[in-house]
Amino acid sequence: MYPEDVDRQSRCRLPLPRREELSGAAAQIYDSLADPKGGSIRGLRGPGGIHLHSPQLALHTRALNHYLRREAGLGGRLRELAILTTARELDSQIEWTAHEPEALREGLSSEIVDVIRCRRDTARLDPADAIVIELGREIFANREVSSATFARRTGAIRSAQACRSGRADGKLRGDRGVADRI
Repeated sequence: MYPEDVDRQSRCRLPLPRREELSGAAAQIYDSLADPKGGSIRGLRGPGGIHLHSPQLALHTRALNHYLRREAGLGGRLRELAILTTARELDSQIEWTAHEPEALREGLSSEIVDVIRCRRDTARLDPADAIVIELGREIFANREVSSATFARRTGAIRSAQACRSGRADGKLRGDRGVADRI
């Protein structure tokens, strides 16, 4: 099922982090990832667990993740719309698998999920949903946003939300995101 160099527990090439090898804030991050109510979708088997192999990285990325999920003002629905769009455009099965159920829980319809999954036309969607999807598609396919799409985004969603949505998109790639591309 997996290549021989894939760890059976972590399901990636790095083993799960070991709490006894961590101290201070990194141990606290471990505890929050290991806690089913800790706010992480994949726990130690997701990016948070991988980041713990570099505790300093984990401290920074966990804070960024917390900000994007809880403080950026995106709301869960918009955040998951941006994440699913990014996952699809980058053909990231692991991100898609982790976030599709979360997107449905946050209120995305199965119609919207199918539009993203199958790269269908967005014309029948609410303009605010369509523009997030189209921004993501242009950013990852063209590495830029057209003037027409930028002009449409201005009327569809608030400027601050567009920038924040881009940060959610860019976070998955380690990229600078929509705000820096617009």
